[in-house]
Amino acid sequence: MGVDEKVFTLEDVSKHDTNKDCWLIINGKVYDVTKFLEDHPGGDEVLVSATGKDATDDFEDVGHSTSARAMMDEYYVGVIDSSTIPTKTNYTPPNQPQYNQDKTLEFIIKLLQFLVPLVILGVAVGIRFYTKSV
Repeated sequence: MGVDEKVFTLEDVSKHDTNKDCWLIINGKVYDVTKFLEDHPGGDEVLVSATGKDATDDFEDVGHSTSARAMMDEYYVGVIDSSTIPTKTNYTPPNQPQYNQDKTLEFIIKLLQFLVPLVILGVAVGIRFYTKSV
């Protein structure tokens, strides 16, 4: 950190979460992107929705160009106090019954065991009816 770099907490940055005042955290640095909102190719709502958290993953997932990364210096306002950013938690999906494909296969087999004889019976009756009238 430089001597005159301002250090912000996540709470400080979270207060700037509108399209009239928008700050982001990317790679431990804080950026005031308010003036860039109208020019952002993805629209201003993308940037506004990334406030109040560490937006590094969102930024990196998009795959910004070298020129986009160079533009960031223009909006730099300071660094984030990393101790104020909560640690990432692993997503644990809720307990749900697993989809049992074997049950579906069983149902299809039972359905075919019922329908195939009906089709054969229908064809036999049709043939009988047709040959009797000829």
